[in-house]
Amino acid sequence: MIFGRRKKNQETSSAAEAPVTGQDQDGQDQDGQVEAVEETPAVSGRAATGPFDVSEKETPEGYVDLGALRIAATENLQLRLEVEERTKRVIAVTLDINGSNLQLQAFAAPRSEGLWDEIRGQIAASVGSQGGTVEERAGEFGTELIAKLPAQTPDGRPGFRVARFVGVDGPRWFLRGVFGGPAAMDPQAAEPVERLFRNVVVVRGDHPLPPRELLQLRLPKDAAGKKQQPEEPKRLGDDPLRRGPEITHIG
Repeated sequence: MIFGRRKKNQETSSAAEAPVTGQDQDGQDQDGQVEAVEETPAVSGRAATGPFDVSEKETPEGYVDLGALRIAATENLQLRLEVEERTKRVIAVTLDINGSNLQLQAFAAPRSEGLWDEIRGQIAASVGSQGGTVEERAGEFGTELIAKLPAQTPDGRPGFRVARFVGVDGPRWFLRGVFGGPAAMDPQAAEPVERLFRNVVVVRGDHPLPPRELLQLRLPKDAAGKKQQPEEPKRLGDDPLRRGPEITHIG
């Protein structure tokens, strides 16, 4: 795995059946008493498939600890942290793998309701104000947005940039992912990137935070002492669809 910094303003097993001494097939003892059996509640939904809350999944060796986010280490994965220039605060992490990319940001959220429904509308309004279009669809992580913004290809032809926005509401947190490159449109290319997203573990913390406050990210401890090559600054509100390989020709 390669680290970089960017400045920025179930398989269920079954036990073999065997006779139980003193108990009939209906779960009763021979004297007629019913034996109480304690059942473990089944885990379903997001808590079963991810992304996960830190209380739902252990993160042993093989995870990269970025503070509020823990990322499963994967072959050919490059990880870039985006730093706000004014405050020097890490505000996003971008995962690059097999020519595709995934930007991640985690936010504090209300205990009783999620943020994704409201944020989808804001994304659509922002894309529309830039002359782009947004398609809402049902995807792997619930309702998703496919955003297209007009752009010019390197050879001067008209085209558009594509990004796939996904959002997941967890216990007092919201995780936003932006898929770029081939993973934005190609299901086969998206598979390893979706797997990365599902394996993300969010560490909300116990301290109170207002809704929409970014959860604190940091450089991994094992990489903190390494000299990092800064990348081109990128503002939080900049177009997340601008990467060259994402441009598609029109006509």
